[in-house]
Amino acid sequence: MAVYVDAAIWNWAGHRWCHLMADDTDELHRFAAQLGVKHSSYQGPPKTSAPHYDITGFERDRAVRLGAFECSREEIVAIFRRVRVPNGKARR
Repeated sequence: MAVYVDAAIWNWAGHRWCHLMADDTDELHRFAAQLGVKHSSYQGPPKTSAPHYDITGFERDRAVRLGAFECSREEIVAIFRRVRVPNGKARR
């Protein structure tokens, strides 16, 4: 299992943002908690089909130091497709 981050290229609210994703939703939540990211940054079904956190570039740097893998845009899209939840329903 692994946790991934893409480049912080999305500008919003005076910060650059990126995506934090993982192979498993429980692992994603554990890593985000370890990182100190608020649960309100979580994006998942039914709002979006792929569970992820939106994090700032600063949080991204810490995530990489904690072991998250840096991904290109193409790689994070492939991960998004792999972890997405069909029809927005939680996996069992």
